[in-house]
Amino acid sequence: MPEGPSVRKFQLLTTPFVGQVVAKVGGSSRKLNVNDLNALRLQDSQVHGKNLYLAFVAAQDPLGPTAEETVRQREAANEARSPAQGEQEQVCAPHPQDEELQELQQLRSEGPDEAEGLGSWLRFHFGLFGSVRANEFSRARTANKRGDWKDPVPRLVLHFESGGFLAFYNCRMLWCSSPRADPASDILSVEFHRGRALRALRAPDPICYTLLDQRYFSGLGNIIKNEILYLARIHPLAQGSLLAVSDLERLLDCAVQFSSEWLHNKLCGQGLHPQVYKKEQCPLGHPLMKGTFGPSGGFKRLTWWCPQCQPAVLPGDGDPSPVT
Repeated sequence: MPEGPSVRKFQLLTTPFVGQVVAKVGGSSRKLNVNDLNALRLQDSQVHGKNLYLAFVAAQDPLGPTAEETVRQREAANEARSPAQGEQEQVCAPHPQDEELQELQQLRSEGPDEAEGLGSWLRFHFGLFGSVRANEFSRARTANKRGDWKDPVPRLVLHFESGGFLAFYNCRMLWCSSPRADPASDILSVEFHRGRALRALRAPDPICYTLLDQRYFSGLGNIIKNEILYLARIHPLAQGSLLAVSDLERLLDCAVQFSSEWLHNKLCGQGLHPQVYKKEQCPLGHPLMKGTFGPSGGFKRLTWWCPQCQPAVLPGDGDPSPVT
């Protein structure tokens, strides 16, 4: 499924339409009454981790917030969620779950409030090959299993009065009252809380499990996980509590830098060139290992690693000094 950098690009595709009124809707969605979006004005667009949020208001609603008011409301909400400076934050050791299962559970819990009816925000969570297109439709690149060259069918299409349109593919959509997200956990956010993430990584769990915990690494998916573990030279099954703090800090640096560079490349129209993800050899020519790892009772994720560049960590190898 699309990871943080991809969803950031989707959000940037929607921003030129903010302030415009929906003139016509279409799409194959059966769980969302697409006609509810007719004649609404797209008020705001936000991204949090792997989720895209679009705010809609009545086109002629005098009570609808202005763009400046929306920004102030967003900043106030972020300040309310952020801990005070100097405050000692208590973070329990994470109990990682598979990222997709965890996000699906969160998605279901954020349905519309019955007391309020439909919320003003529409949340998009993208599945495999999910995407957003602006002023163009997705075209088939290969034939399907039946040999047909059938173009993908969008779940939702928003036609605006300006003549442009947005097409959303392979996504789940739910109304909510507001974006329920923590910018401190978003690896692409300027508010990403490194201290909290570092304490989460110190849990006595395989490091590859913790990295996919969206509570601390929102937007980080399987591709980023594989690549940054190789860049930081850390074995995917290494227990976080056995690793030196310097190793964990380097891993965080790799997570932020790799994600930011991936986003930059996407915006420049450049593709991703992974070093280990779905590869047979690492850049140094060593054969890669491949395994399917995940927490007990949860879904397993494919993992590639180099036994030579990412040696296993045994008790006593690391420097489990306290995190300050």
